[in-house]
Amino acid sequence: MWTNIHARVHQTLKDSCILPHKSNLLIAVSGGQDSLCLLKIMIDLQEKWGWNIAISHCDHGWASDLGIADHVEKIANNWNIPFYLKVAKAMKETEAAAREWRYQSLVEIAEENDCREIVTGHTLSDRSETLLYNLIRGAGSNGLGALTWKRPLTNNINLVRPLLKVSRGETLEFCQQFALPIWEDAANANLDYARNRIRQELVPYLKENFNPNVETTLSQTSEVLKAESDYLEAEANKILLSAVNDHNSKLNREVLKGVPLALQRRVIRQFLAKIMVSKPNFEEIEETVNLIDAPRKSRTSSFPGKIMLEVEENYIVQKRTK
Repeated sequence: MWTNIHARVHQTLKDSCILPHKSNLLIAVSGGQDSLCLLKIMIDLQEKWGWNIAISHCDHGWASDLGIADHVEKIANNWNIPFYLKVAKAMKETEAAAREWRYQSLVEIAEENDCREIVTGHTLSDRSETLLYNLIRGAGSNGLGALTWKRPLTNNINLVRPLLKVSRGETLEFCQQFALPIWEDAANANLDYARNRIRQELVPYLKENFNPNVETTLSQTSEVLKAESDYLEAEANKILLSAVNDHNSKLNREVLKGVPLALQRRVIRQFLAKIMVSKPNFEEIEETVNLIDAPRKSRTSSFPGKIMLEVEENYIVQKRTK
């Protein structure tokens, strides 16, 4: 049966070229509704695109994961699709640790099986929740547009998300329509995880009290921010290359004086990222931006890695503190 979601995803793939014809696809299947919807659509589109499809599953080794891997393997066997499993050992029960390990594991499986494209079931709903999550954490526009259609994981392997125009409500309806065996992951109900609180408490509140279409609105905002951020990052990098010396120790502030503040901040952030041991925060970026027009001998406070910046003539110069 060819549904509206089939048609939309097929058109998205034709318009965006995010999944090449005749690719080896590694589909990440958690057992939940989004990944099962993705798997069914990819299988149904396989003949049109000439893909070779394999299924991967990442078992965190947590008590809440018990039985999921067997469930996903059974699905793979029923559809006669190759199945690959990674199981973690002593995985910390945190969102960040789990996400990092999953991507590392997916890359390993892809490399072992000559797959250039890792395909995940991230949806429009995930995109809106990611924007909210990063906004609350204080991310800039780069972070607010973080969930993209395609991004490289290595030089040869890409992460692809074909369902970013499909909501979680639609994936549930799709799975019910085709009687797909959804596994209800107990971890998704754990409100200790910030993303679960956003999904189960914040988004429903926003829908009820502000905008019933808030997921679509936020997803579209993320798309716009991503395009604008990419453009500004590229422009900032051009300016940085013309202002920095070969050793990344001096920044010509005369080059930066006529530049709009939005680009000054991005240039400074890119510069600090090259010389600091940790990701620069807003305060560190602002301290450095203030040196562009500051008197000679002005300096910043000490940054991580015992780095300080000081104005010398027309330059912002990296120094080491004791």
